[in-house]
Amino acid sequence: MIDIKKDTNSFYVGEQNKKDAEIHYVPTGEDKIIVDHTFVSESLRGQKVGEALVKRIVEFAREEGKIIIPLCTFAKSQIERNRDYHDILAK
Repeated sequence: MIDIKKDTNSFYVGEQNKKDAEIHYVPTGEDKIIVDHTFVSESLRGQKVGEALVKRIVEFAREEGKIIIPLCTFAKSQIERNRDYHDILAK
């Protein structure tokens, strides 16, 4: 299982001062978050860490009653491909 931690405006894997993977967001307005960056280190690639980070930010958006504007191309493709995530996708 991947240990995903929360930081200010991001979720990450690794240590706070050395993140091995991260999904970053910017709160905007009352009910939206912009996902602007996803990073997965070479050592974690191919282990579905990026997908786990997208899943976590989707859960976070639901918990907070927010919708996601995915500017990051990776997050956007993951959200658009997964019908279960469409409820939090900004139209």
